[in-house]
Amino acid sequence: MYSVTLINGDGIGPEITDAVVKILDASGIKINWDLQSAGADVALSEGEPLPKRVIDSVKKNKVALKAPVTTPIGKGFRSVNVQLRRELDLFANLRPAKNLPGIKTPFDNVDLIVVRENTEDLYAGIENKINDDRVEGIKLITRQGSKRICKWAFDYAQKNNRSEVCAVTKANICKLSDGLFLECFREVSKEYPNIKTREILVDNLCMQLVQNPSQFDVFVLPNLYGDIVSDLCAGLIGGLGVAQGANIGQNCAVFEPVHGSAPDIKGQNIANPTALLLSAIEMVKYLGEFEIANKIQKALFKTLGEGKVLTRDLGGQAKTTEFRDEIIKNLE
Repeated sequence: MYSVTLINGDGIGPEITDAVVKILDASGIKINWDLQSAGADVALSEGEPLPKRVIDSVKKNKVALKAPVTTPIGKGFRSVNVQLRRELDLFANLRPAKNLPGIKTPFDNVDLIVVRENTEDLYAGIENKINDDRVEGIKLITRQGSKRICKWAFDYAQKNNRSEVCAVTKANICKLSDGLFLECFREVSKEYPNIKTREILVDNLCMQLVQNPSQFDVFVLPNLYGDIVSDLCAGLIGGLGVAQGANIGQNCAVFEPVHGSAPDIKGQNIANPTALLLSAIEMVKYLGEFEIANKIQKALFKTLGEGKVLTRDLGGQAKTTEFRDEIIKNLE
C-alpha cells in the first residue's frame, strides 16, 4: 500500500481528480490517498492558498498527485505551483511530449523531453517595485542550480536510452546569467561522453520546433524558457489537455498536468482528464509499478485510438465520467 498526497485543486480539478483516482483504483494499484485541498477556495477559508498542512503531507508521503490550481493574473496570491516547488525544492520539471493514438496533429513523429530548471530564473517571481512607474525582476541563475538540472537531464537521457541533450538559452544577450547556465551544461556534459550535445538559442528553437520537431530529443532549459517551450511542445501533440508534467526533487515528487484549472467549464462534467492521467501513469512508474503503469497506458491509448468515446476537446461528445468508464473498461 502506497501513501500518496492528493491535491485535487480547483476549477475542473476535483472532477478530473475523481476520474483519475477511479481509474487507478480499477488498475489494481493499492494507494492510500491523503486528500489535501489548496487554491483559491482554501485562500478564502484558511487565509492562504497553500497551507502548511499540504507541504507537511507531501514531505511525509514523498509523492503527490496534483490537479490544476488557479493562479490569479496580475494580482492576488502567488502561484501555488511556484510555492510548492520552492518549499519542497522540486528543482526538476519533467514534461514529455509525444504523439498519442488517434489525435491528429501536423506532425506524427514528435517524441520530446523537456527538462526545466524549476526554482530559479525570472519565473521565480522575485520582483521589486521601484516606484509607480518602474519595477524590476531579478533573473537569478546559480552554478549549483544549473549544474544539478543539467546533471538530472543527462541522467534521464542515459537511463531512458536518449541520444542527445540540447541546452536552450539566450546566452548571446543574457551573457552572465544564461552564460553561466551554458557553462555548467558544458562542464556536466563531459561526464557523459556517450550522449551527444547541442546548444541553441531559445528563439531559434521555437522556430525550428514548428518546422521539424523530430530533429530534437531532450532539452534542458532555465525556468522561464522551459515554461514557454514546454507549452509549445504540448501544442505539437494536441494541446495542454494531453500534456503531462512532473516536479521532482531529491526527496519527493509532485505529478501534475500542464494545463490550468479552466474555471469556465467547472462542474459541467466535460473536462478531459488525459493530462492528469498521463501524469499519474508517470507517478506509478516513479513508485516502481511499471506493469500497472503499462496496463493503464494501454487502456488509455486504446480508448484514444478507437475514438468512440472522447471528450469534446478531442473531437467527441463524451462526458468526463463516460471517458473515464471507457478507460476502465479497456483495462486488461
